Amino acid sequence: MASGLFPADEYAARWASVTADMEAQGLAAALVWGRGGGSYDRCGNVLYLTNYYSCASGQEIDNPLNTARAFSAVILQPGQEPELVVDEPDPRHELLATSRVSGHSDPVSAAARILRDRAIDGPVALVGSDVLPLKYWNLVQEAAPGIDWVVDDGLIERARRIKSPRELERCRTAGAIASRALDVLMEGLVGGASEAEAVGNAIAALRREGAVCQMIPVAHGRHISRWASEPFSGAGLAVPATGDLVRGWLDSIIYQGYWLDPGRTAVAGGRPSADQKALIEGAIAIVDGVIAAIRPGVSVHAVAEVGDRLTATFQVGANQMNAQWPLYGHGCGLYWEHPYIGKTMSDAEAVFDAGMVLGIEAFLHIDGVGTAAHEQNVIVHDDGVELITTSADRWW
Repeated sequence: MASGLFPADEYAARWASVTADMEAQGLAAALVWGRGGGSYDRCGNVLYLTNYYSCASGQEIDNPLNTARAFSAVILQPGQEPELVVDEPDPRHELLATSRVSGHSDPVSAAARILRDRAIDGPVALVGSDVLPLKYWNLVQEAAPGIDWVVDDGLIERARRIKSPRELERCRTAGAIASRALDVLMEGLVGGASEAEAVGNAIAALRREGAVCQMIPVAHGRHISRWASEPFSGAGLAVPATGDLVRGWLDSIIYQGYWLDPGRTAVAGGRPSADQKALIEGAIAIVDGVIAAIRPGVSVHAVAEVGDRLTATFQVGANQMNAQWPLYGHGCGLYWEHPYIGKTMSDAEAVFDAGMVLGIEAFLHIDGVGTAAHEQNVIVHDDGVELITTSADRWW
């Protein structure tokens, strides 16, 4: 399978699902935006529909020749093959799911002109208002005046949330790669490597198997309550001292577009004190308890309440990470997806469904001991939950 491209029937099913949603809403068309070039979190909708990803940096300054490098768009209209508008003159067409492709030095204005020339009668969904900058939205309106826009940033994600059997297989492969890389990372942090050396070895393990990562944040010692000891790089040159709490996270592994983000906490030297062991065991217990509560049809809020009860059992004092992320996980796929498993971060009506891929996580603090965090990635099935990250939980 070349660079993530699925068979044609996979994309036909995706297009049919999205256009059925559009027709149910009375939408005549949709303009779907994405951005690549290092901004992997915003490429998902275009990648899902067409398998296109821009290699442009995403940081280029607009100039008289090029505008909106790294941006791409898909035009959807019921009964028609999707049309892909990209930022390079000649993409690799054999890697694309649609035959309707054009390259432009200004993909934003080009997509708007193509949409205008179709003379569509009816409302058009704008998908990507969270990624399209205001200056480019102004270009869209200038090139395609008079369109009845309806913002629907969830149009494609609603189709993405339940994974096909082929997608689940890809997530399983990603889980196996992530597990091996996380083991390498934690072996380094526990075994006396610097943060940077442990992360470098983990990145090498990922790249050898065809995966990449956004960042591998690590923390230890007095910075253990923070996401990373070094915010810019995610990993500094310091070597954790024997007895320091250490935490490593794959945030996130990306395998052919699919994201997973497991994490572990341990103690440098591999000999935790009784209090440190209890802290780490508590974080593991929260994650295990939340996973055990997940089944299709179960309320997301009900599972979050399970996490809240377990956290209250173990936690002592304030926890910066819980304050920042008051949740017990989230959907996974072509980046993080709904639902967020937290009572303040999800709709009360949200439920779990078979075919979802999830990250289940916990952040636990005990005054005088420190902060531990733990995350697993799972697939939801009709009869239970499948664990797809299998790194060691305990490093002692």
